[in-house]
Amino acid sequence: MRAALWFAGLFCLAVAGALFAGTNQGAVTLFWPPYRVDLSLNMVMALLLSAFVILYGALRGFAALVSLPLQAKRWRLQQRERNMHQALLESLTHLHAGRFLRARKAALQSLQLEEGLSHDKATVSYREQLRTIAHMAAADSSHALQDRSTRDQHLEAALELAPFNGSAQQQELREGAQMRSARWALDDRDAAGAMERLGQLPHGAARRTVALRIKLKASRLAQQTGPALETARLLAKHKAFSPEAAGSLLRSLLLEQLHQAYDPAQLKTAWAQLETHEQHMPELAIPAARRLVALGGSSATAREWLLPVWEEQLRNPQALNQSQSVLLFLALQECLEDVDGPWLARIENALRSAPHQPRLQYLAGMACLQRQLWGKAQQLLRQCTAQLKDEALLHSAWKALAILAEHHEAPDEAAHAWKQAALHTK
Repeated sequence: MRAALWFAGLFCLAVAGALFAGTNQGAVTLFWPPYRVDLSLNMVMALLLSAFVILYGALRGFAALVSLPLQAKRWRLQQRERNMHQALLESLTHLHAGRFLRARKAALQSLQLEEGLSHDKATVSYREQLRTIAHMAAADSSHALQDRSTRDQHLEAALELAPFNGSAQQQELREGAQMRSARWALDDRDAAGAMERLGQLPHGAARRTVALRIKLKASRLAQQTGPALETARLLAKHKAFSPEAAGSLLRSLLLEQLHQAYDPAQLKTAWAQLETHEQHMPELAIPAARRLVALGGSSATAREWLLPVWEEQLRNPQALNQSQSVLLFLALQECLEDVDGPWLARIENALRSAPHQPRLQYLAGMACLQRQLWGKAQQLLRQCTAQLKDEALLHSAWKALAILAEHHEAPDEAAHAWKQAALHTK
């Protein structure tokens, strides 16, 4: 459409010019004594136009001729600038490809070319950014080559080019260099150095996913379970991991925190810091209860921690896997000391609902043993040993039967029970 309009406009202009020239009767007379020159107005206009075109072309040609040295110098600088960018791209390419010697060599070449441009007073506007990236590429390559002194030199040069109070671009470069240096410290197994670098980051940058990942690894390396757990929660909230990976990581950290408790008060404090759904996890509640009993804590508190898992097991026997179910009954057996009436009622009701369930028979027998109901305890334990298939529960049941037999002064039965307990030792 535009081409058609241009064509129509040129056509109209040509028609107007032809009409003007065809009907123009004007004349121009030049007096040059003793001569007189008469020219038509059309001829004069054509001569003036031709003179303008010739003069304009001559001036343009002269300007081009004069500017040739400047253009040649500019072309040489552009070539050097392109070579500088090409060297930096080659450095990054070699770095990602694992060719660290070539990457460092290309980064140094890029820095040398930029210095040559600076000497020619033709620095590029983004000089600091380019030099910072080149220094970081050289530092990263030196780190991969285990050349820590060269790495630190390039890192310091990069940080000097990106001051703390610089522009937004310089701030981004500085934060990237600090995060990268923290990752290098992790590779060197220097958790304190990594945490120090992360501590120098602004608050917003320190909460980025990359920084949180580094902080998590550094906290775990330094065996600081509390900060590691807090960081893992933030990462899970930001969906930095898949739900399965986040759950597994949080469970492992929570277990680690529980196992690091060395007295009942410390363990209770760690337990109180858990969220409600975490306290109901069998992977956490069972080890926490057993740890509390092992530390000499209250058995009633341990049973309270196990109550949600016990109720879930009764509602849905498939909620816990085989291993977790065995550990649950072992944990309940370990905290049956001074068992109260409500818990005895719970165990009896569960056994009444499933009288042929061997694990419930085992637990009820151990509860009767704690209450010194010797006859009923012996009966229940004998019944469960015929059906139990869990080595840990069988060992504990036979051991209890051996103690009961010794209490009743039945050496043959006691010897048989001790033998069976030894056979079922894991």
